[in-house]
Amino acid sequence: MDEVMSPGVDVQCDVEMVTGSDPDPEMDPEPEWVPGGRRLFSGLLGLNVIMLGAALMAADAYYANGQLQQGRQVFILLLLLLSVVWMLWYLLWSRKRPGRTPHTDHHAGGITITVVLVIFSAFSLFLHIFRMGYFIMMWDCKPLAEVLVPFAEAPFLALQTYFLWAHSKDCIHKHKILTRSGLMLLLSANILLWLNAVTEDTVHMEIELEKFWQNTYPDESPECQCTDHTPCLVFRKGFEILYPFNIEFYLMAGCMIYVMWKNVGRRVGKAPHEHHKHHDVMRIIRKEGILLGPLAGLLVLAMGAVSFILYQVWVSDARREDAFLVFYGYHLALIPAMSLFCLAGMITYRVEIRLHETSHNPTRSLDVRLLVAAAVGQLALSYFSLVAAMAIGSRDHLGSLDLSYNLFSLLELLLQNIFIIEGLHRHPSLNCTRTKGRLAGVIFKTNKCTKRAIQEICAFLILGNVMLWVIPAFGAHPQFENGLGKQFYGFQAWFIFVNLAQPLVVFYRMHSVRALMGLLISA
Repeated sequence: MDEVMSPGVDVQCDVEMVTGSDPDPEMDPEPEWVPGGRRLFSGLLGLNVIMLGAALMAADAYYANGQLQQGRQVFILLLLLLSVVWMLWYLLWSRKRPGRTPHTDHHAGGITITVVLVIFSAFSLFLHIFRMGYFIMMWDCKPLAEVLVPFAEAPFLALQTYFLWAHSKDCIHKHKILTRSGLMLLLSANILLWLNAVTEDTVHMEIELEKFWQNTYPDESPECQCTDHTPCLVFRKGFEILYPFNIEFYLMAGCMIYVMWKNVGRRVGKAPHEHHKHHDVMRIIRKEGILLGPLAGLLVLAMGAVSFILYQVWVSDARREDAFLVFYGYHLALIPAMSLFCLAGMITYRVEIRLHETSHNPTRSLDVRLLVAAAVGQLALSYFSLVAAMAIGSRDHLGSLDLSYNLFSLLELLLQNIFIIEGLHRHPSLNCTRTKGRLAGVIFKTNKCTKRAIQEICAFLILGNVMLWVIPAFGAHPQFENGLGKQFYGFQAWFIFVNLAQPLVVFYRMHSVRALMGLLISA
């Protein structure tokens, strides 16, 4: 995910900070009234917006019948309006000022992250269409502000996707205060929309309430029940399935906007030559004759697709238990296999005669930080599930499967992180250039065989991580339906926690794929 954030993003490069350079006529100085200069003013603006929004969300969650009953939705609508106005100003100003960004951050807004963002945006737009239909059907039971939110959020999401696609690399040197403030307002909107999506459990609570009434009072039903209308059930099911895409979109968009905010006033030279080299992974696989890893990975993808379809079809009807068996069975076959491949890769590193690179590398350091930070989601989810299992006990086979799944997930996460981080710290050149004679030939042959092994391992792990990314990204979350977490922590607390952790799980798998592709290419 080195496309998300630039390695040099922390370097402040305003004109006044560049010693010995002449002022650029295209760059405006910081006004004297700005407190502290540079980023402090916009940072304080964003902090206050986020704190106010979070306070309104807490008030709405814990005191829903008070005077601020619809305060959260009204504040979000206002924030969306201001963000749209600023983005329209920026886009119009950019069109009138060609060449307004003499500097661009070549690490930001890479093709991979942009394509993934567009995909998440497309699914999120479908989500909002389902939300619109659902709220129209439930018009009499929902507050007006809550009904209006998806109608405002959809155009905001579409406009922001185009904005990031076209301008995520910009390093603006004009109107810096206005640009930083607008970007911070946009970042605050994404954070609050993400927080709102994480904590908004109205639909899921409604489903739980309907199940309670059906089981307790089969001849009665609560008012405004969605099950009374088939179209309403369709809209609500689409809303429920596509929910994770919206959460992931705002997380990724927030990262890209943060980079843009850091890049305001930054001066960047020409892109290094290596950033223009697009390595074709498929060409490398064909050239090197890599076979076993891709074949095993394709088998993983095929079995994963079948398991995912069966899970989605069965989990909503009478075959729920079969759906959970399919889900856990697939993961308990794949995750231990990935652990063994990572272990084999770590052993291969020890056999290979290659230097260990310890020099400072900003890109590598960023990759390691993102890898470790994103792994927190899966670690927290697994450990919280294990605590619930130890407290309540796994009384049936599904509880035992869930316990085994979390244990193997922890092991695989640990081994894969070690494997990737070790690979990132390998020296790019083999350590046999100064060796002569027969020993040099032995070392060369040995390194040529660990190279092939590493490439096979990386190819399999790439496809395995792709499947582990697709399944939760497309809405297969047995932690909501099964498992002891909901029973032990309570529905609302467990719902919020899973929504906080799952986007990090998806992000971790995405970043692992990118890092493993780099290891395959550099092997």
